[in-house]
Amino acid sequence: MPQLSLHTPIGDLTLSEEEGALVALDWGWGRDQAETPLLRAARARLQDYFDGLVSAADFDLPLAPRGTAFQRRVWGELRRIPLGATRTYGELATTLRSAARAVGRANGANPLPILIPCHRVVAAGGLGGYSAPGGLETKTWLLDHERRLSQSLPSGMIAGH
Repeated sequence: MPQLSLHTPIGDLTLSEEEGALVALDWGWGRDQAETPLLRAARARLQDYFDGLVSAADFDLPLAPRGTAFQRRVWGELRRIPLGATRTYGELATTLRSAARAVGRANGANPLPILIPCHRVVAAGGLGGYSAPGGLETKTWLLDHERRLSQSLPSGMIAGH
């Protein structure tokens, strides 16, 4: 499986591709680096995102996260959360006609963080959790970064997918 890594303000990230689609974004530097056109494009978009040049709405990349039908439904809803905004587990559960805990488990199983913005989901009474290295510090950084981006980009660029 081709992988390509990059340095970011929240740590090293590694993108993985399978059959022409992104299947994982992991924290850490991948052992085997193999550039493909898709991985180069994804790395460039992520670098632009971290540099504040594009919003996550510009991640018009082919994604193929592996998961259950329910997990994929949750991940689809995550992609609809606009840049600079958040939703609670409960709000998503209502939309999906599910339970907040089930949404939380699916959110935590997201294999493509940032590209599928699981960091935009918060608890009713606070930030909730974040399973990436750095935990809530990383989640706070991403949310603050996106709030700044949403204020600086033209309004047509901040809609969710």
